[in-house]
Amino acid sequence: MKKEYYSRLLTLGLVAVLASFLFYSCSKGNKKPQKSPAANNELLSKQMVNQAAYIPSQCYTKTEDATPNKYNPCYSCHTNSRDPNYMSDPELQESYAFPEYARENHWSNLFIDRTAKVNAITDSDITAYVEENNYISGNTLLLAEKLKNVPQGWDFDADGKWSGYTPDCYYNFDTDGFDKDPSGNYTGWRAFGYYPFLGTFWPTNGSTDDVLIRLPEEMRKDASGNFSLEVYKINFAIVESVVHRKDVIMDAVNENVYGVDLDKNGSMGTATLIKYDWAPTNGKYMYYVGLAKQKQNEDKLHLAAGLFPEGTEFLHSVRYISTKDDTISLAPRMKELRYGKKYTWSTYADLSQRAQAKAKEKFENPDRLDYIGGDMEHGVIAGTGWVYQGFIEDKNGDLRPQTYEENVFCIGCHSNLGATTDTIFSFPRKFDSASAFQKGWYHWSQKGLGNIPEATRASDGEYEYAYYLMQNKAGDEFRANSEVIDKFFDGSGNPIASEFTALQTDISHLLFPSIARARTLNKAYKVIVQDQSFIYGRDATVTPPANVHATITQDQPTNVTVVPENRIQ
Repeated sequence: MKKEYYSRLLTLGLVAVLASFLFYSCSKGNKKPQKSPAANNELLSKQMVNQAAYIPSQCYTKTEDATPNKYNPCYSCHTNSRDPNYMSDPELQESYAFPEYARENHWSNLFIDRTAKVNAITDSDITAYVEENNYISGNTLLLAEKLKNVPQGWDFDADGKWSGYTPDCYYNFDTDGFDKDPSGNYTGWRAFGYYPFLGTFWPTNGSTDDVLIRLPEEMRKDASGNFSLEVYKINFAIVESVVHRKDVIMDAVNENVYGVDLDKNGSMGTATLIKYDWAPTNGKYMYYVGLAKQKQNEDKLHLAAGLFPEGTEFLHSVRYISTKDDTISLAPRMKELRYGKKYTWSTYADLSQRAQAKAKEKFENPDRLDYIGGDMEHGVIAGTGWVYQGFIEDKNGDLRPQTYEENVFCIGCHSNLGATTDTIFSFPRKFDSASAFQKGWYHWSQKGLGNIPEATRASDGEYEYAYYLMQNKAGDEFRANSEVIDKFFDGSGNPIASEFTALQTDISHLLFPSIARARTLNKAYKVIVQDQSFIYGRDATVTPPANVHATITQDQPTNVTVVPENRIQ
């Protein structure tokens, strides 16, 4: 069973931490460049070329210039968290508090000039490439078909079958955002619209993307164990309410059918919202409906503020930028397909103890590198009860499993950051159910990012993207996106009021690159694909960004003004 597999990994974690420390101690002097295992078709290797792959390249950003002006993109991730995320980390805005090994920037792709290789790719060639779909052909899910007879070089446990996630989403959405297979059956996946997270994941910085969520089977069934779309919708609304900690609008529901006072008005009738009212210490509880309610009463399925129920899955496709018809949109071609599943439940006390243990470990052994359990077939383990796994383009542009190291790349952001909710970035940023198109349940192919008003910050009511621009004076961590800088700031670095005003009613005014920039970014990433050099960095840069540290000193100060909180209303 996968759950037992992940539990054993957690049990062995302390032993593995010591093993990784000893390995690091013996090998830290070896700085020689090595070839990527993926480039040699060694996908099964757990060898780490960059042993600190969980520390993102953006963390090496220079926060000062020669003037010296100060720039703070750090607050977007490192911020006061909201319980039960006990990983509050705004202090990390103040210094580069890295282990010794990571004080050298191992993301060497940042320092490569790709100008010649990018110029060798024509506009027509890159346009044709990104418009090809490398995920689905007709009704065939290409990667899933290949995994039916798993290639030997992909079978980590050598049991003749693929034990990780097998793609099963058809990207065929109805008017409620639900995905259906070619026979018209629901796959369980549901798309949602959300505010793209600050910086790196804006299309203007290289990629388009989408995110889908799927709740466990018991949350899709009525009390008799039969699939019920209404039950599934209600449980989605409950999860949204619990994660966002606010009331959520839904279609009218007869509460008598489910025996739950969903709107908390004291009577059983017709409800059109889920009332957020969860405070167990004060005797206030919330309940799922259908079979999930039975499981909840049996303590086999859980509900708590700020947490997803166990069995929740996320699917995240990272794509090229389509410039078809001179319009920016989600490209058919995927760069990556990322998957996450919450395989076990952790209580508030469990999560608090983990955070305390993590802090104690970092204090006592600041130079010890993190150990990440798992492998390329089963995924890698976040200590909060989640497993993450990814697929990425091979040299021919087909999707392949990521190596262990390529998967570790994902864990740093999905395990120990103050900005996430239960390790997730996207769903807490879902569009509001009361005002958004289809209550926020839709895919970008149904409605894009155009004409969506800007979000506001929970702490001060400031426009979120504008606030980021003013803190960073740029639209990316490296301050390398000159297009955004020139658009929103004058030659003296002062904000151009008309551009910020336009942003308030249309976030695509900032998020979308020009057609020319989109094609250049697509070409730059295509070069990385050809080189299969993902372990050295995935940032779509043409020339080396100037505002990146190659090395840093111990606890080198950033000298920025700390922003304590980052959360939208």
